[in-house]
Amino acid sequence: MMTPGWVTADWLALREPADAAARTAELVDLLAERLSTRPSVVVDLGSGSGANMRWLAPRISGAQVWWLIDQDRRLLELAEQTALTAADGAPVTVETRCADLTRLTTDDFTDASLVSASALLDLLTADEVRTLVDTVAAAGTPALFALSVTGRVECEPSDPGTAAITAAFNGHQQRPIRGRGRLLGPSAPAVTTDAFRRHGWTVVAEPSPWRLDATHADLQMRWLTEWCAAAAEHDHHLVPTIEAAMTRWRTAWEAGTLRIVVHHVDLLAIPPGR
Repeated sequence: MMTPGWVTADWLALREPADAAARTAELVDLLAERLSTRPSVVVDLGSGSGANMRWLAPRISGAQVWWLIDQDRRLLELAEQTALTAADGAPVTVETRCADLTRLTTDDFTDASLVSASALLDLLTADEVRTLVDTVAAAGTPALFALSVTGRVECEPSDPGTAAITAAFNGHQQRPIRGRGRLLGPSAPAVTTDAFRRHGWTVVAEPSPWRLDATHADLQMRWLTEWCAAAAEHDHHLVPTIEAAMTRWRTAWEAGTLRIVVHHVDLLAIPPGR
């Protein structure tokens, strides 16, 4: 069973503007051409407080019903408070369901026009991703997976320890979880793409990097702190390297000159004939 980990309402709220700026509108244009049913029924996985819906729903025309699935009831209650309309002013209805994402079946996607998720795939194992892909493919529903990390990070000012810290963080993201297996972390986009292509699906990928400057100061420091803490947890020998890098980056942050790029990718999976 998946566990919420450090995904909290305040973290989701902090990252939502950066997520919105990073997402790729090109995939939405491709997707809109393939939404054949009206109203559109969107099954959103790992919905949290509803950020994915808040970004995507106003960019799709026609009436929509969003089924938000997450295992955190508190976050879903926040999502239920969202009021939206479609791109053409049509109504958007929100339904929620508290469930374990690793136990979904084809029946959960039977009436869906689209399966969507954001910042989810890297939190799954290879078996969980393949099972999810098999289930979505059996339903024949297009899928849009946004903001999967790729494992690349750039910081300005640069620091000699950046590569080692990045490698340790990626290792932490790919740590084994008892009862589930090893998380995919930055391998998730490749594993997901391969799984869909084995079903004969087309997968279109577009980069969706966070670009964080002084206008994202709170997110910069929160992300840096968590990033470095995870790296140190994975490799405690790196602590002196991490402390030196954080001193450099904190100085730049205080001066408003820190720049961070966290690379992500968005994936649109399209069934054969669509």
